[in-house]
Amino acid sequence: MVSIRLNRQGSKNRPYYKIVVVDSRKRRDGAFIEQVGTYDPMVEGVNYKIELEKVDKWLKTGAKASETVASIIKKARATA
Repeated sequence: MVSIRLNRQGSKNRPYYKIVVVDSRKRRDGAFIEQVGTYDPMVEGVNYKIELEKVDKWLKTGAKASETVASIIKKARATA
């Protein structure tokens, strides 16, 4: 199954995440199919960038978003 989830980047105590489409059997930071956005929890205010067209394409083909990514998508749709 394909999922849309966070891929951790950055250094110790300075996390930065890529929002990626990945096979659900892969490791958290393993190889991914496509990057669809970013999320930086260290930034105040709007701390994400996401390409909703790509996300919609993957959701239509059966990908399942993680709980955190689903909330980011929901916020992005509200502001768009």
